[in-house]
Amino acid sequence: MFVLDGHTAGLIIVAAKTGKGTSLFAVDGNASGLTRTALSTMDQTRKQAKLEFNNTPAELIGTEGDGWKVLTSVLDLAAVGLAAEQVGGAQKVLEMAVEYAKVRVQFGRPIGSFQAIKHKCADMLLEVESAKSAAYYGMWCASEMNDELPSVASLAKAYCSEAYFHATAENIQIHGGIGFTWEHPAHLYFKRAKSSELLFGDPTYHRELLAQRIGI
Repeated sequence: MFVLDGHTAGLIIVAAKTGKGTSLFAVDGNASGLTRTALSTMDQTRKQAKLEFNNTPAELIGTEGDGWKVLTSVLDLAAVGLAAEQVGGAQKVLEMAVEYAKVRVQFGRPIGSFQAIKHKCADMLLEVESAKSAAYYGMWCASEMNDELPSVASLAKAYCSEAYFHATAENIQIHGGIGFTWEHPAHLYFKRAKSSELLFGDPTYHRELLAQRIGI
């Protein structure tokens, strides 16, 4: 379930149990016995699918039984990559919120002049800049493939997930009524943030994983 772009992918990497443990297999997107069903998801910007295998031919990748070791590293890299995407989204909605606060006039003056809106924008900025630091450090660890990558990947994914989701929610609040409509793109960022928060493990999962990885 929930395979990213699974209904259109030309090549599918499948993790499966063998006699020697978890192994990785390559499956052609048009292989016999493979049924691919596109799923209706909350986030329309990230397509997902359900894949069913019935005597489907597959080709072993690498060494049989070494799949989980490879997957662990790949998932850490994916978490770092997703954290970077989340930071980009958070920065975008921050810019949207600030721009709207400058041009939306209420009670004879821009809403950005009201203290409540100033506080929201300031809090968003703080979280976005902190998320950038976490993502940048994670990307450095990924580029070096150093020993810090596992712990930093979980740290970055947990923090950036919450920062992005909070920023998208505040963006809707600052936009007011228009922010709740389908005509405005704010809801697309909100839904993307929620699906990204859950993808590859939510913040609670990654905080627990981080605690295990650093031995606390």
